[in-house]
Amino acid sequence: MPSFVSAICSRPLIPPTILRILTVLMLLSMLQPTAVASGMPSRLEDAKLLLREHVYFDQQQNQTPGTLYCGCRWQWIGSSGGRVDLASCGYQIRSRPERAKRIEWEHVVPASWLGSQRQCWQQGGRDYCRQNDPLFARMEADLHNLAPVIGEVNADRSNFRMGMAPRARAMYGRCSSKTDFGQRIFEPRREARGSVARIYFYMHDRYNLKMSQQQQKLFMQWHLAYPVSAWERERNQRIQRLTGVDNPYVSGQRQWQLNPRNSGAGLIGLTGATGSSTPAANASVAVKGNRNSKLYHLPHCPNFADVSPRNSVPFKSEHQAQQAGYRKARNCRQTPQKF
Repeated sequence: MPSFVSAICSRPLIPPTILRILTVLMLLSMLQPTAVASGMPSRLEDAKLLLREHVYFDQQQNQTPGTLYCGCRWQWIGSSGGRVDLASCGYQIRSRPERAKRIEWEHVVPASWLGSQRQCWQQGGRDYCRQNDPLFARMEADLHNLAPVIGEVNADRSNFRMGMAPRARAMYGRCSSKTDFGQRIFEPRREARGSVARIYFYMHDRYNLKMSQQQQKLFMQWHLAYPVSAWERERNQRIQRLTGVDNPYVSGQRQWQLNPRNSGAGLIGLTGATGSSTPAANASVAVKGNRNSKLYHLPHCPNFADVSPRNSVPFKSEHQAQQAGYRKARNCRQTPQKF
């Protein structure tokens, strides 16, 4: 830094005002965490490190919001996780002491839900999907879908659907999130509901996932009842600076409507899914034809993922599909909607 400034000072052609501006800009850049818009990571472990170093780096002692489901503080320990301050939020351990004491990164939309809509999951589960399906790897490591939570709550939530659980008793002390194990429902605390809803909107829209009308209506209610908080907005901006990807349901660029036409923006630019024996599961398929209907679908089309493997016919281009006698599905736009 001193050598840089002295080198500039030795150049008489730079006015003092410009020199002062350059110096201030250098100091500001040194104070800010390094972050560039380089796209979503392709590995979950990389995503966890990015979240710790560039998104939640100053939130571990902030009780608002604290951990997503309970509002606890924590201390960073290890490469990406941390140790929970249970007293900070009045948390009472239910049955898993070791997991209750540690921070884990929760997939708000469960990884098993993401995988269940991919052929790779039936072929070999999560590890197989990571290695052979670039789209699954991208979804699993999407920073918008990950948040720090108490490990015990993460374990209890499992892959249960989000919802209201009036029959479930309070089970985590002053932490008001509840788990109904019999009905397989997880009810997040009020402070998390709006954020959860907007994450679900984002993931289903971006990756062209299915969502039941019941879930859509619930999340639309939560979205209205619990507006975007200052931290949620800041979190979204930090992730956008890192990856170039915005959650438009947080920034206000999009509004969810019942049974929307998904943008499928997260399907664009994927390379081949090596090792996949089923063309319909291959994220690199540019056009997917339906053998029965003689219609073809692009990756961002609403029914692209609905074509069963046995009826799927892969094409490299629309022209190739048309030459084979296929017509474009009526509900498929030419290009995905831009944000």
